[in-house]
Amino acid sequence: MTSDHPTSPPEAHRYSAADITVLEFDAAVLKQPGMYFGAGLDDPRLPALLLSAAARHALHPAMRVAEDHSLISEIVVFGDLCFNVTIHQQHTWSDSPPLGYFDSLLSPEWWLLAAIATICSTTTVEMWSDGRGFSQELAGLRPLDTVQRFDPQPGSGTRVTFTIDGHNLPSNAAFPADLGSIDAHGPDCTATDGPGYVVIRDHRSDDQSSTRLA
Repeated sequence: MTSDHPTSPPEAHRYSAADITVLEFDAAVLKQPGMYFGAGLDDPRLPALLLSAAARHALHPAMRVAEDHSLISEIVVFGDLCFNVTIHQQHTWSDSPPLGYFDSLLSPEWWLLAAIATICSTTTVEMWSDGRGFSQELAGLRPLDTVQRFDPQPGSGTRVTFTIDGHNLPSNAAFPADLGSIDAHGPDCTATDGPGYVVIRDHRSDDQSSTRLA
């Protein structure tokens, strides 16, 4: 005769809080990069997808930063695994930027840029507004030093320079030759067109070609 009542799992299969491991943000990204970028560390497409992630974050920032499709940004590719993204946006902090992950300048409002940093050997973050500039060097997402001051360019913005760690990537992993293939929106973008756009410049060749993504 079969009982209609569920039986308790054997003691060996019961779970408790002790069985749950809470990963810090950078460890979570490294464990499952496909959840953030759509490819793992063993996929040679990953550098291209990191460019796409930076472009998407520039066009679709956190709501407290700006509206979708409203910011003007620039991505510059310097080498097969090195690039930066400059986002021209008005900062809302008064005296200095708030610190975020591990006391870095990358706060949760820049979570996708922070996720890219975890894949990198070095990352440089610069933020400036109203004549005040702040910068910081990171290894992955972990600060190598405290926030430093510098004399910035006019205006207000954020620039993050990434050097991707190639040790764990396939030997043929590199940014694509055709930067126009970069997807700056993703499948979930439903925002209407706006004044914002991203210009991608390729400094790997003498002609330094550029592509505009809107």
